[in-house]
Parts: sequence; C-alpha cells; structure tokens
Amino acid sequence: MLVEGKNISFSYDGFSLALQDVEVTIEKGEFLAILGCNGSGKSTLVKHFNALLPLQQGELRVAQIDLRDEGDIWRLRRLCGMVFQNPDNQFVASTVEEDIAFGLENYEVPREEIPGRVRAALALVEMSGYEKRAPNTLSGGQKQRVALAGVLALEPEIIIFDEATAMLDPRGRQEVLAIMDKLHKAGRTIIAITHFVEEAVAADKIILMHKGRVLACGSPKAILTDLDLMKEAEMIPPLPVRLYHDLRQAGIYLKNCPLTDEELVEELWQLRSKT
Repeated sequence: MLVEGKNISFSYDGFSLALQDVEVTIEKGEFLAILGCNGSGKSTLVKHFNALLPLQQGELRVAQIDLRDEGDIWRLRRLCGMVFQNPDNQFVASTVEEDIAFGLENYEVPREEIPGRVRAALALVEMSGYEKRAPNTLSGGQKQRVALAGVLALEPEIIIFDEATAMLDPRGRQEVLAIMDKLHKAGRTIIAITHFVEEAVAADKIILMHKGRVLACGSPKAILTDLDLMKEAEMIPPLPVRLYHDLRQAGIYLKNCPLTDEELVEELWQLRSKT
C-alpha cells in the first residue's frame, strides 16, 4: 500500500476538529478523488501526506515513510508533489525553464541533468517550446501545466492536485484534466482534491468527506449515484444521474444509471431503439 492512514485527527486551534478519525488507503498507480464541499477537510487531509501539516493524532505512512519521523520530511516532499489552486503562488523565477530548474537545484540534482529534466517535464505537460516565456504571460491553464511540470521534474511517486482546476476557465480545466488522465494512464499515482463532482467521475476510487469525516469510500458509480449519501455530503450528483432519477419519476426507466454525458446519450439511444 502506497499510503495508509488510521485514526487521523487534526485541529487548527486546539479545540474544533478539522479531521476526525480519518482512515485512508491508496495503492500505487491509483487515481483517487477526494470529494467534498468547502470545509469538509479535503485539503487538510492531503497536506498531511507531504508533512505540510504535522500529524497530531493517528498513524500515517506514505511510501513506507512514517509521518511521525521528522527526519524523513524532505525525502517525503520529493516523493509526494503537490499542485496548488493558484499557480501564480508557485512561481519564483522570471522564465519557465528557470522556474522548473529552481526546484531541481534545491534538491541538489546534478547541474548537468537539469536541462534534460526541464525539457522532459515540459514535454509531459505539452508545453515544449515555452522555456523562455515569462510565467505571467501564460493563460491560466498553461500556468497550471507549468506548475505541474515543476512537480514532475522531481519525479515524485505521488502527484496531488489540490483544487488545481478551481480558478480556471472551462478550457483551462479541460487542459489540466487531460494531463491528469495522461499521467494516470502512464502509471502515476494521482490524488485529486475537488468539489466538482464531474471531475471525480474519472477516478478509480472516491473518498467522500463532510465536516472532517469520511462519509464513504468506493467507486464513482457507488458514490455518485447514491442520492442519500450525496445529500448528506451537501453535494449535487452529476447531471446524468439527476436526469436518470427525474426520468424514473416520470415513468421512464433507463437500464443503467449514467455518470457521464456520453453514457447518458447511450442509455437514451438504447431506450429509443426499443420504442
């Protein structure tokens, strides 16, 4: 198991709990979506994975590193890269290539290896040719892809996207989601924190959180089609799921509950073919 945590609790102020007895398991190569509304504890949980927040209570191991051992924090942060909501907060240099190289220099990567690492990371996010561009001249989606390249250059085992599409327009969101899918198919372990239910559909597994607790953990089909569970989490199910239930109330029964627009079209086509 790549990540394994038990009974994790955390408080920012020493009184109210932002996390309450959370358990989490993540396998190598898995695409996990952590879904929940604002204040549910999603970001608080994942900031434990690379020790941005200290482990106050419970047990947590990431890539065989015990989070209670402070001596392994820097190794852990190299193994577990994070892409944040606002890419502008991650830029420290005047050009794209210098920005990506900065992280490599911090981790004492041999100087002769850095140019190749920079080029390879930019190629992975489809940003080759932008090496000399200033980050502030890029679109939102391009900035987020460059921020991701800076993480990928360090060759982490786990890549965390902490609401990485929240500030992007629809095109920028699709660009980042496409890169996430590409990395997952290449065998990377992906953790995506989001409050967009449509983004969770592509995951292998969903952890649904509410008020610091894990309400459920399971496949997208099991989580997103459970209306009572989604209501408890104060989340709105995907549009195809809502349409499925609206049609049932109107006496029109689809064979399967669709999660995506494509699945909805297929179900409606099969229904039409029977009439």
